[in-house]
Amino acid sequence: MREITINQNDAGQRLDKFLTKYLVNMPQSMLYKSLRKNCVRVNGKHIKDGKYMLQNGDVLKLFFKDEFYENKSSFKAGNSDIDVVYEDENIILINKESGVVVHSDDKGTKDTLLERMQSYLYKKGEYNPENEHSFSPSFCNRLDRNTSGIIIGAKNAAALRIINEKIRSREIKKIYLCIVEGHLKKSGHLTAYLTRGDKKVTVSDYHEENSKKIGTKYNVIAEKKDTSLVEVELETGRTHQIRAQFSHIGNPLYGDTKYGSRHSGGMKLASYKLVFDFKTDAGILNYLNHKEFQISVDFAKTFAQQKL
Repeated sequence: MREITINQNDAGQRLDKFLTKYLVNMPQSMLYKSLRKNCVRVNGKHIKDGKYMLQNGDVLKLFFKDEFYENKSSFKAGNSDIDVVYEDENIILINKESGVVVHSDDKGTKDTLLERMQSYLYKKGEYNPENEHSFSPSFCNRLDRNTSGIIIGAKNAAALRIINEKIRSREIKKIYLCIVEGHLKKSGHLTAYLTRGDKKVTVSDYHEENSKKIGTKYNVIAEKKDTSLVEVELETGRTHQIRAQFSHIGNPLYGDTKYGSRHSGGMKLASYKLVFDFKTDAGILNYLNHKEFQISVDFAKTFAQQKL
């Protein structure tokens, strides 16, 4: 039997969701069967309903074999080299380098940005896995390996829930810079439908089975003979949206050979600006409303000198 006390990072979630994270080695079917068999007590009472909402200070008694629990001693602080754009007690904004993987992948990449962030916070004394039951600092948005720029990290569960909700409701603007092949109208609003494949996505002007609508706004900042420096704002945040949508209209990102570029050397795409534009209450993050964060982008600064 194990007894744990629910802390602030555990509170506000359903019992079954919490147990799924805490009992990492237990199959879902066995978890719900165990709930029905009274293997879980909350504040001394048997709880069979997985929808029970955990409260700060709840005391759980769990009657499971040790093999179902996570070995927290497996966490080892490692590389903590990150470029911090901004941080406070709730969030951290990091400038991700191109080539760095955000999460572990099927190639077994170990030096991920997530592990760097967690190691950074561990060394600062802001994160200790021994004190957490179901939460670890996490990213709220994703960037591809070869995309650079600002990524949002949450230091606590409340911040993670709020930021995720604000991203879904489009109350956080994510603005990118990229270099595309060819020329465009000075500004535009692109809409289309995106379908995910095994290794890349496809874009169509018409709805297809399993496709999702995408929207992208852009402004041309500068032009050269065969390329354009473009600012892009995502209305939707689909996988490879910018890359595939500009390729679809005949202007692939320079260096993005996966989506049709004729040039090698790596694509030029950076998430360079973040704007918090809350329309509804943001709880503990209300102080971020109307704040804007921006980074400088090397390929944009040198665009005029580049022979592209």
